[in-house]
Amino acid sequence: MKQDTYSYGSIWKVAYPILISLVMEQMIGLTDTAFLGRVGEIELGASAIAIVYYMVLFMIGFGFSIGAQIIIGRRNGEGNFRDTGKVFWHGLYFVLGLSVILILLSEILSPWLMKLMVSSDAIYSAALSYVRWRLPGMVFAFITAMFRAFYVGTTQTRTLTLNSIVMVASNILLNWVLIFGHLGLPALGITGAAIGSSLAELVSLIFFVIYTRVGCDRMKYGLERPAGFDAAELRSMMPVCTWTMIQHTVSVSTWFIFFLYIEHLGERALAVSNIVRGVSGIIWVVLQAFSSTCSTLVSNIIGEGRQGMVMSLIKRILKLSYGIVGIIMILIFMFPQTVTHIYTDIPELVTGAVPAMLVMVSSYIVAVGGQIFFLAVSGTGSTRTAFRLELVALVIYTIYCTVMAGMMKMDVAICWTAEYIYSGVLLICSWRYMATGHWKNRRI
Repeated sequence: MKQDTYSYGSIWKVAYPILISLVMEQMIGLTDTAFLGRVGEIELGASAIAIVYYMVLFMIGFGFSIGAQIIIGRRNGEGNFRDTGKVFWHGLYFVLGLSVILILLSEILSPWLMKLMVSSDAIYSAALSYVRWRLPGMVFAFITAMFRAFYVGTTQTRTLTLNSIVMVASNILLNWVLIFGHLGLPALGITGAAIGSSLAELVSLIFFVIYTRVGCDRMKYGLERPAGFDAAELRSMMPVCTWTMIQHTVSVSTWFIFFLYIEHLGERALAVSNIVRGVSGIIWVVLQAFSSTCSTLVSNIIGEGRQGMVMSLIKRILKLSYGIVGIIMILIFMFPQTVTHIYTDIPELVTGAVPAMLVMVSSYIVAVGGQIFFLAVSGTGSTRTAFRLELVALVIYTIYCTVMAGMMKMDVAICWTAEYIYSGVLLICSWRYMATGHWKNRRI
């Protein structure tokens, strides 16, 4: 995708398929939350702990794939198309082994960890059931993440839309059948949600495999056959991929800590926060689409040798991001209870969730700038620096959560102001780094 400038139209051309795919993927979490919100308060609260716990483990592999995506984007910008295939295959080998190790460790350690962290016996039992049935799907999810990294890194993002539609449709159907017990099957509740989501990951993987065989120029990108394993190739990826892997894992781990603090405020507070998390995801996917586009285009444009255009590119992405996110924020502020009703029909939860939800939504005024600049830092290949920047934000965020939720036991709406702290620190640190220009000679 070489051109003299990245216009708003060309940015949108890359971003909108990513946006649609992320919206569709977000529907998986929305489906789990919305269905379980109609099963019971315990199941809704337990899914908050279980889903974030799963996400901590998933982010280890997903973070690696983000690093691979940055390298693929750089090779694509340089015109070394077959090298993008080498990166894809070696990333695939790595995440396959990683997924098996994580599943085995989780089966051994999860009961002990859950018992240590969760105070409610009912929440513990339901959350552990979800995790045990959700983890096998991690194999499919990790492989799918590498396919996504390849298609985003080479700016062939349209396939993400089709994949996500197939995945979400299968997830909704499977959840409806397995949670509530339709089509002659038993009602499995929260266990059914986990099984349905894992099977949806398998459907997504099958789609990517078929599409790559029939709809991708496999010869051009070196995908016609698996590449022979080359330890040197994998080692060359690690300086970039290791830091994105650590960064994403640590980031979601602090999110998990936040929910553990909320769980100790009570089952009602946890259920409310799970609803707020779901609403946040609606805005988050839009922001992540533009952030991912920013990372990919920054990597491509540097590969093309046009470092001088990076800051103007970021400004254009910022304008598009604030425009679209701003519209969604206004709609949620206008109809908060209508939005909350998507996730639950329990009146007490609807009333309790609105204040915290409005606090969370307003934090995106800061979060948009923070995420765009932060992903720009990653896109330059300076992933070690990006990790350090986010680590500063996460440490301050964790301290704030510990004081407000862990020590002072503040109302759940007050606890959600932690999002302002994290996003504000990330914005300041990332903007300052990009402004220095130290990234311009970074080679990967």
